Amino acid sequence: MAATGQAIHANGITFNCRIDGREGAPWLVFSNSLATDLTLWDGQAALLGDRFRILRYDTRGHGRTEATAPPYSFDLLTADAVALMDAVGIDRAHWVGPSLGGSTGIAMALNHGDRLLSLAVCDSRSRSDLAFVKAWDDRIAVIDAGGMAAIVEPTIQRWFTPPFLEKGKPVCDRVREMIRNTSREGFTGCSRALQTLDFERRLGELTLPVLFLVGSEDAACPPEAARAMHALVPGSACVIVDPASHISNLENPAQFNAALEAHLARAR
Repeated sequence: MAATGQAIHANGITFNCRIDGREGAPWLVFSNSLATDLTLWDGQAALLGDRFRILRYDTRGHGRTEATAPPYSFDLLTADAVALMDAVGIDRAHWVGPSLGGSTGIAMALNHGDRLLSLAVCDSRSRSDLAFVKAWDDRIAVIDAGGMAAIVEPTIQRWFTPPFLEKGKPVCDRVREMIRNTSREGFTGCSRALQTLDFERRLGELTLPVLFLVGSEDAACPPEAARAMHALVPGSACVIVDPASHISNLENPAQFNAALEAHLARAR
């Protein structure tokens, strides 16, 4: 189960990727939230590596993956994922993504459904609205004025509950560093993609096993939004991780992992 980190050229840029897990096992792709990198999934990769072959990658403009000029689109982000899967030799995979990564997973399932075995949508949205669009405009204005450092603390405050900000300080500090190291181009590009979210009307088309998983105190992608998506996808499951906010796999890994393992067991 030795892990390998590697640079992979796909869809015109170079991605930083990591491959872990058991050779010959079903593939599992972990995608990231905005302003994080592939180390977001260290705990889950360690947990599941004896049962899956795991691909993690830094999203375009994030971590050590090359940045291109914004804006980005979900067509571009899914083309990145498909090209990476092709480069690694992945025919079909289970997909797990939070926030941006979950929305990318929905786009993958709708437009490249033949490449997915299952989908876990974590702390994610399927549509944008005027308030959501304005929030991203405001954040982009902040980084234009003060760089990525200017959004670190406001982002951390949204992403974790107040008790976890105290007891989970080492985790929060690690995420602070991920945000700080995200390129302005990558943040802006992916933010522009999020502003265009319009998948809700197509959720009923999904036929693969789907899990909606969300933190009980996630204000960005609240539980009621997850329940609404769940109601539109026949046969899907919905789990509320309590307590947790937006980065539920780090704040409450025990509940997150239990729900994910149950989902993957059903989907196999």
